[in-house]
Amino acid sequence: MAVKRTFFGKVKTVTDTDYDSDKVIIHFEDKVTAGNGKRVDFPEDKGSICCKISSILFQKMEQSGVPTHYIDMPRENELLCKKLNIIPVEVIVRNIAAGSLCRQTYINEGIILSPPLVEFYLKDDEKDDPFLSLERMEKMGYTEILYSELRRQGLKVNEILLKIFDGMDMDLVDFKLEFGYDSYGDILLADELSPDNMRLWKKGTKEKFDKDLFRKDEGNIVEAYKHILLKLDDMYKYFVTSRRI
Repeated sequence: MAVKRTFFGKVKTVTDTDYDSDKVIIHFEDKVTAGNGKRVDFPEDKGSICCKISSILFQKMEQSGVPTHYIDMPRENELLCKKLNIIPVEVIVRNIAAGSLCRQTYINEGIILSPPLVEFYLKDDEKDDPFLSLERMEKMGYTEILYSELRRQGLKVNEILLKIFDGMDMDLVDFKLEFGYDSYGDILLADELSPDNMRLWKKGTKEKFDKDLFRKDEGNIVEAYKHILLKLDDMYKYFVTSRRI
């Protein structure tokens, strides 16, 4: 009998299912971190809100031709997903200058980036997620083909998310994506899609509806995330389910 494994992330746990070696359960905790886990809080209902937002957005990705690891949302704080071999590269897509881009350059916050800027970072908290150039990725054993594919998929996800959030009167500032290989060697969109890994501003302003509220101690992230979920729910009511496995 195979050993059931659990992997602990900063705000999620991933556990093998009892019945299928190619599927996992991702459990969203009522937890938020910043600074690679240096700052932590435990806001009630935050996990289930991020889970429901992710469920809706993953289904929109699938509907729009982006393959993802998403299968179902059996409980309000859990996703049933395909098991992946995660690529340790974070893909950041930026539409408006904010965050580290402004801290590390002379680019002013709020500048529109057209075309969008796509960046790559090593997924490694101990190394503080350093920037990856194409040359660095190649030295790590990743090909230019993978680099181009991740960039292509990042821009496709961006195109879909921009339309969704534009319909909610929100500016999609930037976001982080993760990808992995399934058992067939195909690259699928992974992790989560929620305000925990994107910046969202009320359109035409810098009013935040994302984790920067926690990072900068500027407001209640649960209320902000609820606002996003309610807007999504109004647009896509049939996507939000809470079925049991």
